[in-house]
Amino acid sequence: MAETASDTRAAASDAPGAGPASTAVEELLAAARGGRMPQIPALVAALDQAQRRGCLPALKALRKDVRDEWSKQATAVKGALMLAGAGCHTGPAAAATWLGARDFTSREWARHPALRQLVAAQPEEWQVEVATRLAARPGPRWGWSLYPVIEDVVRRTGCAVPQTDPFVREWTDRMRLGSGPRPTLAEQLRADDFTPVLLPRVFELADVGGALSWRFTPRPGDAWTEAIAELAAAGDLDRADLIDRCLARLLRGGKPADQRFFLDVLQALAPTPQEYAARVRDVLPLLDGLSVVAGHAQGVLAGLDEAGLIEPEVLTEASAVVLFRAEKKLVRAQLGWLERAARRAPGRSGPVVLAAAEAFGHPDRGVQERALNVVARHLRAAGEAVLPELRLAAEALDPAHHPRAGELFGAPVGGGEDDDPDTGWNELLPPAPQPLPLGPPIASAAELAQELSALLAADEPEMAVFERVLDGLVRQAHQDRTALAEALEPVRRVHPWDGVGRWHDCAPRDVLYVAAAVAGETSRHRIWDFLGGKGRSPLRGQINTVQGNVLAARMEEAARQVVAQPPPYLLATPTDTTGALDPGALVERLAGYQAAGVTPGRADLCAALLRVGPHADAEVLRAAEALTSPSGRWAAHWLRTGGLPGQPSERVLFAPGRGSRHGHHYEDRWWEDVRRVAVAQPGIGAGPKGPDGERLAPEFRALLEGTEPSVARARKVGEWTWRPTVHWAAMLPWHREELAARWLDHFAAGADRDEHHRGGLLPALAEAGGPAGLAVHLALAYGLGARYTEDRTAAVDALLVLAARGDLDGGQLGRELGALVDCGAVKSTRLGAALTLAAGTGAYGTVWSVLGPALPALLGGAGKSARGLGDLLALAADCARRTGARGPVAEVTATAAQGGSSRVVKEARALRDVLAG
Repeated sequence: MAETASDTRAAASDAPGAGPASTAVEELLAAARGGRMPQIPALVAALDQAQRRGCLPALKALRKDVRDEWSKQATAVKGALMLAGAGCHTGPAAAATWLGARDFTSREWARHPALRQLVAAQPEEWQVEVATRLAARPGPRWGWSLYPVIEDVVRRTGCAVPQTDPFVREWTDRMRLGSGPRPTLAEQLRADDFTPVLLPRVFELADVGGALSWRFTPRPGDAWTEAIAELAAAGDLDRADLIDRCLARLLRGGKPADQRFFLDVLQALAPTPQEYAARVRDVLPLLDGLSVVAGHAQGVLAGLDEAGLIEPEVLTEASAVVLFRAEKKLVRAQLGWLERAARRAPGRSGPVVLAAAEAFGHPDRGVQERALNVVARHLRAAGEAVLPELRLAAEALDPAHHPRAGELFGAPVGGGEDDDPDTGWNELLPPAPQPLPLGPPIASAAELAQELSALLAADEPEMAVFERVLDGLVRQAHQDRTALAEALEPVRRVHPWDGVGRWHDCAPRDVLYVAAAVAGETSRHRIWDFLGGKGRSPLRGQINTVQGNVLAARMEEAARQVVAQPPPYLLATPTDTTGALDPGALVERLAGYQAAGVTPGRADLCAALLRVGPHADAEVLRAAEALTSPSGRWAAHWLRTGGLPGQPSERVLFAPGRGSRHGHHYEDRWWEDVRRVAVAQPGIGAGPKGPDGERLAPEFRALLEGTEPSVARARKVGEWTWRPTVHWAAMLPWHREELAARWLDHFAAGADRDEHHRGGLLPALAEAGGPAGLAVHLALAYGLGARYTEDRTAAVDALLVLAARGDLDGGQLGRELGALVDCGAVKSTRLGAALTLAAGTGAYGTVWSVLGPALPALLGGAGKSARGLGDLLALAADCARRTGARGPVAEVTATAAQGGSSRVVKEARALRDVLAG
């Protein structure tokens, strides 16, 4: 960064106009290098245009020197440099490019008064063009540092107000600035000359709802919605134009926060019925929007219809949209609107009953019943002409409503396959997934460079890609390390190895460390030093998980190997996409090592043993027994004894301050209010020792240790952010039960802590090998009750995979679901949504096998009054009817015998009747 005084003088002496004026040039360059921003405007003003242009080479060189500096002095230098460069660029386009470049992330200099002073001293045409160009440049959402200088130019010169998105966003943000007594937002907007131009542009911005929903103070008019309405009412803004803009923005759609904010603005403007009636064709499409927007539009249209301000056909159009929506509240409101219309004008009964019949195909049986009631009440007034269409629509009703529909419409309804569960039902399940081969090894250094680049560019690298790349680095280094280093150089320039600082768990991207070793960036001595434990590990830190340490051990060993004596290939590379390693492939690889006189790396051999399948055929065992190397004898013994034994999980009910097992009390986590069903795992064990006493490396033994319920203990440092991945599952591809037990807290948090992205690994667990016991079914139960739709969808996928493979214990899953609903860890509404999705695929038998065993706990425990229980009972009745399930359930019978007409009681009666045959 440092530049000598002679260098500065040389640059100045080369500039045009050198001589007596060169002192002023030197002073400017010295001030820039010294970070003296307040002096820059005066020093620039002392130079003529030729001298200013002559300073640019030195300023550009200085900019390059300080670009990567982060000290306090460097920050000051950057600010002075930016001011000097802006003043020395006599062309406005070049000046705007200089100021708007993004190579300096810290831009405090842009707010310094000296910049505005420097710009104000330039010709007005220069100022306007620079401001216009800067306003057109994109800016970060968290604050646009160029706004002050642009605003100063616009207000001082009176030029056109920029209307670019960054400028408008920053204008809205600056309304929140200031401390102490301040006018309300409405008063600020009224006093600001920018408001008539910029406020209408706010309606065109994306992702502004969250920021504009903020209320500054409790005073009236100190929130955006109130301020806009106040200015519109006072005539400061065109109220009709604002109403049109609100409707246009709602029609455009967007994020929920935006939709809610602009709906609030519309409601604050309070359009009259006449104003809404004039815009009915803009209101009608809102029925297909966000639920809260659709509800508002529905209420507006219903009011207009009652006032006779719209055509009757609007009701039919609205019903065709709303009655197919999933929100039962909207559907019920629409049916109520239809009924009121028929009561007010019996002559509209025909269109009303036909519109109500649209709801016969709604997935909720309660909605179907309500629609049937509306039709029944107005059928006589509608006349016989509507009967053919009603009979056709009635075919979509749940079979439970077919008898009543037949009586109303004068002809039998149904009678198809759905009404004959003994002959018409076939369970539809996806084909049981088969593991895909990993594919052939990477054949060349160029191909390896492409695969590595793809791995580093992916948000979540695939396990197969990582394993192929790690194996490819070792293979290609064995063949020609120099050629490999040359092929990897373009990738390493884009993705350099970031050193030894470990602030994240070791992940597949850290394969860059092995690539750095191939290129000689990490010396052989340092690699040995790290592996020997004398120095700090490059891939391990305080927040590393157990799985991260396993990855680190493998990659550190590979880095040592490619520098010292690379083996021809790795042993642990899986043979299929679950991470499993075929026993025959392992024996073949070990035989190749033995023939070449190569000793396997310890981490590589341990990883391979954990991945190998538990069942080797007689031919593979004979080939393994023929191996004579120590690693070969250990592998043969491992295969002969069956490898790692599986361990069943133990169920534990945990509640804060009360969880215990065998007299051991867990820590009371006072900051959480969680009651949860958890599991304890005794661990898999260390596996069979080799004939010479070989044991798994410590990192791999830690992977096999037993687990206590993690909800019942304080989390370790790294457990607040870790998220299981398919790479972790691939470490133990034959032990999904133990994996599920270790990760149960992760899955459960999606249900009882409403955390996001918690179910994505469930399908991988379902496709893995080994027994599916309590932990797997409990993880699936939490996934089915997750807060977010995508997590529940992943759980449904896992449910169907387990069922297709014959690994699903529906009774166990149902009982655990009932227990989770009973203790409050899972909500009935979420469970109902997930199981409805599963049933919709045709897996009615699978869903009934789960719901049937869950019913006693759902109806007999604390969950019997839970919201959504009626939906679960309706789904159970549908599945029982379709699958021909018979036999009473005591809790269902008891609930059905209760008085009243609540949804739960009505659905329990329907289920009781189905089970009674």
